[in-house]
Amino acid sequence: MKRIFSVASTALVLSMSGSVLAEGPRVLDVASTFPKGAPYLGEGAENLAKLLEKATKGEIKLRVHGDGDLVPALEVFNAVSSGAVPAGWDWVGYWAGTVPVAGLAGAMPFGPSPEVFLGWMWEGGGLEILQKAYDEYNVKVLPCHLTAPEPAGWFNKEINSVEDLEGLSMRISGLGGKVLNKLGASTQLIAGSDIYVSLERGRIDATEFSLPVLDQNMGFQDIAKYYYFPGWHQPSSWNSLIINKNVWNEYTEAEKEQFMVACQANVTWSMQVVPGEQGKALAELEEGGVELKRFPDPVLDELRRVSKEVLEEEAKKDPIFKEAYESLTSYMETAQDWQDLQELSR
Repeated sequence: MKRIFSVASTALVLSMSGSVLAEGPRVLDVASTFPKGAPYLGEGAENLAKLLEKATKGEIKLRVHGDGDLVPALEVFNAVSSGAVPAGWDWVGYWAGTVPVAGLAGAMPFGPSPEVFLGWMWEGGGLEILQKAYDEYNVKVLPCHLTAPEPAGWFNKEINSVEDLEGLSMRISGLGGKVLNKLGASTQLIAGSDIYVSLERGRIDATEFSLPVLDQNMGFQDIAKYYYFPGWHQPSSWNSLIINKNVWNEYTEAEKEQFMVACQANVTWSMQVVPGEQGKALAELEEGGVELKRFPDPVLDELRRVSKEVLEEEAKKDPIFKEAYESLTSYMETAQDWQDLQELSR
């Protein structure tokens, strides 16, 4: 399997010193789309920095800068593409306006579970398709952080029917926003650091952001009453390290492999730290007066129907999106056969 390293080869990569042939930056500045030190999402870049430093025996380090420290959050991709900054840390879907397939690779509405998305990205051809799109912008992409299913978001009114979505002003990223727009909502992408103020001042009626622990840390429970599930728009999602290709090509082949090893180790970290904390956060939110609710089945059915419509429309607009959509859908169908056979009865 092309990206699974044997113990021997990994040990060889990690033991090689890059000091003789090294040309790439020893300290790589990384502009994050998330606030410095933000739990989980921002923290993922910091953890990757530790793993890379360990893999390279201290020879390559990432210096992570928070949202706005070098460039505004939603300008990170363009800054890396132009070389204004050498590297960035992002949610992949932020760049869908520039690279359409990034919307799908970031998160697919009603899409794959984390383990299936992981398989497609690293073993099923997903990364090759994504990189093909990024090549046009002189950007190397390394999906290094996989997020578990997220909630559907925070609302200041109950959603009992599809009609309740009409006229709703909501912060939501990616393809999920296009789905809601088709159902009469008005959506916009707002950087994480600006969401609280937008919701507090009534500029938006609802928002989604991340996992319960991080949403709690953002303080949304202070200004929104209803916390809806399931996260239909992001059953799983990717964050990535992006590097200007001129910079990436300065590294030796051994160093590039060290980046990959650290990246894959960070994916494991991103999955293992999630499960234990979410239940505790939800319990605390409920104790504080937040109502945990699930969208009614008719609402979910309509969201699913319109999601398929949006995905098919996007596939018609862009050939790389189409390639990725067909590839991912096929991979999901194959994986589902396995999952169905393994499902335990309750």
